[in-house]
Amino acid sequence: MRLIVMLLMGLVLLGGCDRQKASERQATPATSAAGGADQGPRKGLDRGNAGKPAPDIVIKDGDGEDTALSEFKGAPVLVNLWASWCVPCVKELPTLDRLAAQKGPVKIVALSQDIGPIGSVSAFLTEHGIKTLETYQDADMAMSEKTSSPVLPTSILYDSKGIEVWRFIGDRDWTSASAAKDLAEAK
Repeated sequence: MRLIVMLLMGLVLLGGCDRQKASERQATPATSAAGGADQGPRKGLDRGNAGKPAPDIVIKDGDGEDTALSEFKGAPVLVNLWASWCVPCVKELPTLDRLAAQKGPVKIVALSQDIGPIGSVSAFLTEHGIKTLETYQDADMAMSEKTSSPVLPTSILYDSKGIEVWRFIGDRDWTSASAAKDLAEAK
């Protein structure tokens, strides 16, 4: 049954980086005001979930070991949901890598939503010249589900207590001045 659910989710995901049916979308600040929920989430900053705690999920690290998302509490963290088949995700990975290399106050967790083995995620990052980002994977897509993130990439900023500050829907240049300004909101 789990395999069937994962295959169905994969087919939905292949329909673009939009992962939620129009009938299931909820109006949020990132939803088109002109077209309502039927047009889906818009690219940009969304504060509609600010104040919510990070979900209590387990992900895989680069060695295939279980790591709880809660282990990142104590410092601000930017969780980037991405997949190797998502063109906008791949486009922004180098900017996330450069941001991670700056060793700033925000920990970058690029969380792959790919369902293949963890080694394929590591190999993909290496193939694309990603040197600093650590490998993390959520093959069950628990983070996407628990945070109601219908679009890849989506990046969620959590403060040091694990509380959502904002999320950014779509790709972004994470080395830009506007991204630095937004990231500075994490405490």
